Amino acid sequence: MVLKFAKILAVIAMGAGGFSTSPILAETIPLWEAQETPRRWELEGWKTDFTRATIPYWDVTDVIGRDNIPSIDDPKFDLASNEAVIPGNEPVIGFEMNEVARAYPLRIMMWHEIVNDNVGGVPVAVTFCPLCNTSIVFDRRIDDEIVEFGTSGKLRNSDLIMYDRTSQTWWQQFDGAGLAGVHAGDKLKSYPSRLMSLDLFKETYPEGEILLPDNRRSSQLGRNPYAGYDSSFNPFLFKGEMPEDINGMVRVVLIQGEKPFAVSLPKLSEEENLTLNGIEFRWSAGQSSALDTSLISEGRDVGNIEVVNANGDPVVHEITFAFAARAFLPDLEIVQ
Repeated sequence: MVLKFAKILAVIAMGAGGFSTSPILAETIPLWEAQETPRRWELEGWKTDFTRATIPYWDVTDVIGRDNIPSIDDPKFDLASNEAVIPGNEPVIGFEMNEVARAYPLRIMMWHEIVNDNVGGVPVAVTFCPLCNTSIVFDRRIDDEIVEFGTSGKLRNSDLIMYDRTSQTWWQQFDGAGLAGVHAGDKLKSYPSRLMSLDLFKETYPEGEILLPDNRRSSQLGRNPYAGYDSSFNPFLFKGEMPEDINGMVRVVLIQGEKPFAVSLPKLSEEENLTLNGIEFRWSAGQSSALDTSLISEGRDVGNIEVVNANGDPVVHEITFAFAARAFLPDLEIVQ
C-alpha cells in the first residue's frame, strides 16, 4: 500500500470581519526542542524562519518537492450552466462570497490542491487535501497583506502543509494553523464552504461559475489517482495511532472552535437531519466519493452535506476522515 501511494504522489508531482491572522493556543517551541537543525530544508531553498515553530519538526513528513503539486494562481471560470462534460454527481467545493458563487471540481483540485482566487472582492485560497478529504477556504490576507499559497510537498498527520510565498511560513491545511516561520502561532481565517455535487451546485446557484481546467493537469481530469483510498485499512504516510472507537477511514463532519465536535457520516446519512449543539446537519443523496473508484463519477454515493446555525446561516465545517480528526484533536467527541 505504501509503495502504491508513493507512486501515485510521484505521478501527481510530475503531472501524469477581521481579516488579519489571530493567535491560537500554542506556544512557540524552542528550536532545540523541535529539531536541532532543519538543515535539509535550508538546502531545499526554504527561507522560512525555522527558529519559530509550534510543532516538533519530527512530526513533518517529506514527500515531494515544493510546488511539484502546482497551485492555480490565475484561475479561469465559466458559467456552471455551460458545463456539459463533468457528470452531475461529481463533487465540487461550493463557495459563495458577496453574491458571487463558484464551484471548484475535485477532479481539478485533486491535482492542484490550492487555488489562489478573488471571490466577490475577497482574496481567498480554496484548498483540498485528498489524503484527509479536507476542503477549506481561507482568507489570503495576513497582517493586511495579500499573499499566495503553495504546496510545500510535506505532510503532517497525512495532511497538506501549505506555505505562503511572502514569508514562507508553513501552514497546516487542516485548521489554518501557522506551524513554522514568522507567523508560527497565528491562524488563518476560514469561510463556510460546501462539498456538494455539481448538480446541486447548479440548482442552488443558477448563475454560479465553475473553475476551468488548468492545462498542466488537464489529461488527468476525472481520474482518481487514489483509487480505493477511502476504504483502505491505513491512511498513506500516517504516523499516529488509529482511533479505537471508530473506523479511522470513516468520514466525519467536524466543527472546530472552542469545543470541537463531530458527527459521523453513517450517523448523519441514517438520520438525514440532525441538530447538535444548536447546529443543524443535513444530508441528501447524490454526490460520489472522489476517493473510491478510479473514475470519480463511479464512486459510491457519500451524499451532500449542509451545515447551518439556528438562523439558517452556513457554518464553517470540514468533512474529513476520523483518523485525521482525532490526530489533530485527540479528545474530539464524535457522535456516531
